[in-house]
Amino acid sequence: MELKLVSKSARAKGRRLVHAVLVVLLIQIAACTSVPRTASTDSGPIASATRDAAPPFEQWQHYPLPGKEATDFSLVQLDGRKVVAASANASASMLRQVLRREPADLGKINFSWMVPQLIEQADMGVRQTDDSPVRVVLAFDGDRSKFSMKNAMLSELSLTITGEPLPYATLMYVWCNTRPPGTVIINPRTDRIRKLVVESGAKGLSRWLNYDRNIRADFEKAFGEPPGALVGIGIMTDTDNTKTQTRAWYGPLNLTAVQ
Repeated sequence: MELKLVSKSARAKGRRLVHAVLVVLLIQIAACTSVPRTASTDSGPIASATRDAAPPFEQWQHYPLPGKEATDFSLVQLDGRKVVAASANASASMLRQVLRREPADLGKINFSWMVPQLIEQADMGVRQTDDSPVRVVLAFDGDRSKFSMKNAMLSELSLTITGEPLPYATLMYVWCNTRPPGTVIINPRTDRIRKLVVESGAKGLSRWLNYDRNIRADFEKAFGEPPGALVGIGIMTDTDNTKTQTRAWYGPLNLTAVQ
């Protein structure tokens, strides 16, 4: 049997690709409708959604990330309401909720957070320092046949490794150290993940900030096309790249349909 030798450069490229896949997996929300087998059920009700008087979505699941220390999420009473406290120490994980909202039903998302301090070393445009004290994450379905070869390979590998393909598109609302609100940051590893800056700098630290965002308009701003179905939402606080510590608090998230 003939043995084919693989060059060092090819092996290195393969390792980089696998590493890229793992990093992408860290921040993906699965586009599936069943509760993940690894889901924790003790996170409690921290979000609600309305669609023509449909029952609220109350149960979130903790999603630990392969090879990473987990961020600590806990339900606490603060300022007269139940909120989620997140504490990261060189860690990254998320709370997520699987759902489905068809494009015609996409309206607004309302959320709030409080951040006591920024991560000084963080720069979300650089993969080595891509950390954030707060992220609200939306995952969307779509036509994966439009994927570039690289993104198609990432999605196939993701499906093989986890049983979940990459979402067609992932939009994150983030707090950035320097970039002004309205800036779109393309993920340094895949352009199918894009971050929309909704808060910048230190001005809003240590107080509750509230946001009411138009999902369709924000998606079109970030990706330049209409959104597909919304298939997942999540919150994420991460310091795994900068190896630092941070804390944050998230108020309830609410989805409202088009009126």
